[in-house]
Amino acid sequence: MTRNENRASEFDQFSEGYRELLDRNVAISGETSEYFACYKARFIAEEVVPRPDCRILDYGCGIGLVCGQLKRRLPRARIDGYDVSRTSLDHLDATVRKEGTFTSDEGELGRDYDVVILANVLHHVALEGRLDTVSRAAELLGVPGKLVIFEHNPANPLTRRAVASCPFDKDARLLPPRETLRYLLQKEFRKIHLEYIVFFPRRLRWLRPLEPFLHWCPLGAQYVVTGNKA
Repeated sequence: MTRNENRASEFDQFSEGYRELLDRNVAISGETSEYFACYKARFIAEEVVPRPDCRILDYGCGIGLVCGQLKRRLPRARIDGYDVSRTSLDHLDATVRKEGTFTSDEGELGRDYDVVILANVLHHVALEGRLDTVSRAAELLGVPGKLVIFEHNPANPLTRRAVASCPFDKDARLLPPRETLRYLLQKEFRKIHLEYIVFFPRRLRWLRPLEPFLHWCPLGAQYVVTGNKA
């Protein structure tokens, strides 16, 4: 069995109840998986996309939580998805699915995307395969396309606790930001930028308007690295 087939098998077994498992796992924050998908989609829509009708690929889209939120915010954008788990793709929202290409075959995807997203994907990839995963995602970008990598922040104790208790994260190995930055540097991306995100749980939601001013603080529950393809 290849590494991709092994990863697909692991996620196939969780696809049926993935959203419920994820909701239970993030309950420590007082939020649901929808909140975190919306957070990512808002960041992409406000900080990343070059125009409303751009072409976006969610590389490792799972059951399409981020794709659905992106479609709500960017109705004119073309949104495609790739995932090694075919069973996960079967759980995509029908409206999102019919307006894009969602596949486990990279050959069926387009090329020259404006934005390619890796949302909490790399910590599921073995260390020796991570640069290759970034490379394959980068090959699908146009020039100057933008790669966006969201990852859990291992410096945040609540994040580590949530990952440790998550059944589909049992073999996960979190990436410190410097590792993620190194992959983009190795692929010669330009304008590489790191931001920390997701600081306050629901019980402190009145403080969330401060989050845009805390992107420098290395205590966010997650972080995002962006870079422009040279």
